[in-house]
Amino acid sequence: MKGAMHKAEALIFDMDGTMVDSMPWHAKAWVEYGVRNGLALDVPDFMRRTTGRTAFECACELMGREVTEAESAAITHEKESIYRELFGAQFREVAGFSAFAKSAAARGLKIAVGTAGDKHNIAFTLSNLRLDPHPNAIVGGDEGLPGKPEPAIFLEAAKRIGVAPSRCVVFEDAPFGIEAARRGGMMAVAVCTTHSAAELAGPHVIAAVRDYDELANSNFLETFDAVA
Repeated sequence: MKGAMHKAEALIFDMDGTMVDSMPWHAKAWVEYGVRNGLALDVPDFMRRTTGRTAFECACELMGREVTEAESAAITHEKESIYRELFGAQFREVAGFSAFAKSAAARGLKIAVGTAGDKHNIAFTLSNLRLDPHPNAIVGGDEGLPGKPEPAIFLEAAKRIGVAPSRCVVFEDAPFGIEAARRGGMMAVAVCTTHSAAELAGPHVIAAVRDYDELANSNFLETFDAVA
């Protein structure tokens, strides 16, 4: 972790790979989707190009052209249904997330979710996590905003909770998300579940950790200069 911490009023969490350890199951779901639809899909490369982007953007990337809304909806429904079936049987949060979010809320920090995931995956994730308290705001990838690395999703989350971007800390596991935080003028914490700290580096990144237990053990919230 870097030296002096910064003032903050809100924490904005990406969902997949950041709140829940779901990225391996998204990859497995794309493999299965490719098999079912006869697509020769280089899944690791596809994931590098699409993680953090919206379902519509992913569908366009998959097909190599601009798809219709109906095509995007069909692709998304099939792939995400596969994902929820696979991950639902082995659902797990990123270690320590729920306790960390609860502690942050208890300190007066607002909690928001900013994800490229759609409303069905958001509902699936939150119903399994059962966060207490519930996030103050949730922005999803099916609300018509451009996906990451554009900052729109994070900026909308900040707007909904009434906190200036400069007073928000984004938690992200993917390069596109880290870049979106930078473009939005936000601090970031790199959650290294799917990428290395080097891959998630940036002048705005104030910490790089494996999970939230590591943050808790370092007294991150206690040393953070929170202003509620």
